[in-house]
Amino acid sequence: MDTVVEFTNVTKTYKLYKNDKRRLIGIFSGSRNVKRKTAIDNVSFVINRGESVAVLGKNGAGKSTLLKMITGVCFPTSGNVAVCGIVSALLELSTGFDKEFTGRENIYLKGRLMGLKDKEIKSLEKDIVNFAEIEEYIDQPVRTYSSGMKARLGFSISVNIKPEILIVDEALSVGDEEFKNKCLDKVNEIMKSGEVTLIFVTHSTVIAKQFCSRGIVLAKGQVKFDGEIDKAIERYNKSIKNKKRSAAKTNAGALS
Repeated sequence: MDTVVEFTNVTKTYKLYKNDKRRLIGIFSGSRNVKRKTAIDNVSFVINRGESVAVLGKNGAGKSTLLKMITGVCFPTSGNVAVCGIVSALLELSTGFDKEFTGRENIYLKGRLMGLKDKEIKSLEKDIVNFAEIEEYIDQPVRTYSSGMKARLGFSISVNIKPEILIVDEALSVGDEEFKNKCLDKVNEIMKSGEVTLIFVTHSTVIAKQFCSRGIVLAKGQVKFDGEIDKAIERYNKSIKNKKRSAAKTNAGALS
């Protein structure tokens, strides 16, 4: 199978500053005393074309950093990240919008940012507008949109550009129940082609099982499990129970 995402011994470390002033000083002075946080710690895995992979982990496990490296928002401190294909990320759905542009103009803006030519965007424009269901507002400035309308348009653009790698990070909670179900149906439709690779980051094991056949469990920046989705969910749920049990013991000790 064709490899579309490959992490090889990837580590990502952030420098932690108390404030922006300290950050600015650190950039120019190269201070060695600054605290560091390892978000991803020597991670390796391969995702092949057409796979559907859930990335599971508690808050702070490193999921967001993992996605940022796949989308090219940030880069590893060491190791190598290789990505092959057009990536569409349903993360911050309104990211990349110009608030003074109309919705229609932003379709072209985001399409260009994703590497599409105007002719390609034009062929997709009608589908994007119809799916978003914001009607006459499509020709109004985005600054007049509600957060829900911006999310609808962002989702519609992301799923209709025919991505090769689709990354979803809790974005399916967008809008009302009817529109959310429409989004779920669209993702299902995309996955049935067998040509799109899905990377799904979620806290919902129900949705993870619905869409994914494989699961990667992260904890403290490391891969703790990589395999069949049911076993991944079992491992993830076990870690949640252990955390709650540990917290209960701590609270009981504090009260005694």
